[in-house]
Amino acid sequence: MASADLRKELDCSICLTIYTDPVTLRCGHNFCRLCIAQVLDTQEESGVFSCPECRKRFQQRPALLKNITLRKIVERFRSAQPDQEETGVFCTYCIDYPVLAVKSCLHCEASLCDNHLRVHSKSPEHVLCDPTTSLENRKCSVHKKILEYYCLADDSYICASCRLDGDHQGHKVETLDEASEKKKQKLRNDLQELITKTEETEKEVQSLQENTRKVHEKSFGIAMTVTVLFRDLRRQLDDLEKRVLREVSRQEEQLSLALADFIQQLEIKKAELSRKMRHIEELCNMADPLTVLQESYTGDLCDTEEGDKEDRKRPDGRDLDVALISHTLYTELSDIIAGVTGGCIIQEATDILLDINTAHNDLHISDDMKIVSSSDISQNRPQTPERFLTYCQVMSRQSFSSGRHYWEVDVSKSKWCRVGMCYPSMARRGLQSVIGCNNKSWCWRRICNHCGVMHDSKEIQLRDNVSSNRVRIYLDYEAGQLSFYGLYDPIRHLHTFTANFTEPLHAALYVEEGSIKLCGRGSNQEM
Repeated sequence: MASADLRKELDCSICLTIYTDPVTLRCGHNFCRLCIAQVLDTQEESGVFSCPECRKRFQQRPALLKNITLRKIVERFRSAQPDQEETGVFCTYCIDYPVLAVKSCLHCEASLCDNHLRVHSKSPEHVLCDPTTSLENRKCSVHKKILEYYCLADDSYICASCRLDGDHQGHKVETLDEASEKKKQKLRNDLQELITKTEETEKEVQSLQENTRKVHEKSFGIAMTVTVLFRDLRRQLDDLEKRVLREVSRQEEQLSLALADFIQQLEIKKAELSRKMRHIEELCNMADPLTVLQESYTGDLCDTEEGDKEDRKRPDGRDLDVALISHTLYTELSDIIAGVTGGCIIQEATDILLDINTAHNDLHISDDMKIVSSSDISQNRPQTPERFLTYCQVMSRQSFSSGRHYWEVDVSKSKWCRVGMCYPSMARRGLQSVIGCNNKSWCWRRICNHCGVMHDSKEIQLRDNVSSNRVRIYLDYEAGQLSFYGLYDPIRHLHTFTANFTEPLHAALYVEEGSIKLCGRGSNQEM
């Protein structure tokens, strides 16, 4: 009864049979790995994952954690139980009701339950085996005797007569127990190897799942940073727009008031001129000459001339202070851009200069330390520990031991070159000193139109052999990532190396022919 209860506890609720490679969900329920994987595959179409046992939901596809303890319990339970239920072989002598057999006798060609096995003959010719319904397969088809040996020469099972008198006489043979034990040992070795590979695969799956989680977290963090950045940028632009429009409105109001005052003055002047015009017209219409001469009128037009001067000083649309508005816009936008640059995802790279103390003597370095060219004339520089002696290479003065940086090179004038990064401890002579041919350097290389990336002498050919004439190298030191991009239109990701950087990194260039040019300080951009 206890065994039956335990067996019930060891049944998978999906396939309703004893667990095979049991795994656990975060909610604590166990399933066969294959069973729950098929369920999750089905749920993936809807994007909603849940436990088949308790219906607990998961935001993402749950990780399958190996239940080592439950696995051991299942294995011990199976080893402790006879395979009665799995064989389905019943006792030959129990005719009233079927009873599962525990052994079969090859001599009697019968299967026996526990009770009949106790009274069964113990003589040597009565050979017992696990319960089987194929007793005829246990005897030699020629001599009708029990199969006892395995012939290595013919890869066949034989009886004693076959060994002594038959076609197998003189062949190397083993008893079935010996042959079986050898095969079992091989199977155990294979099983152990499979278990090891399964565990390694499981670790790799878990590692990839962890990497997937980190990718989601990192992308979410970057998305939030970008969202906050643009939200703040829109707020600042809205505030700037309001300030500039207020300044325009202020100047408009000020000029409008000045113009209104000037218009009022002109209206007064216009009324005075009209009054004078009427007076003059009245004088002109008088018939009496004496009255015309005696009427008081000086004819002074000085006030009109002064009015003309005032006309020349009157305000107009050109009095709007466009320079002040432009200055405000320029200053405020510059401050906003500076703020955005300061919070950019990728930091601005330091302006990279070549270190002439590391340059091979067959390389010419330009005065601005930006261009390296192959030369047929030795530069006769002194031999120092830092200098490359075997191959035409040079390193940068600057090193990077933290942060995110990128730099670019123009390789349009060299069909045989390498660009990348290396540790300062990289060798300076021999094959180990070539960029990419050791575990202390990483590079993109081009031979004619064939391109690839290299690290520790392992090359990965790039599918696109039509190379860009400009290459960008991007470093995220803390994340342990070194990426290469081809500056096509649009920019194209070529390859990313992942490593745990243990030393500062220097830019490194290799030039077999032609020249390579460093493209100066990198601008803030998002990859």
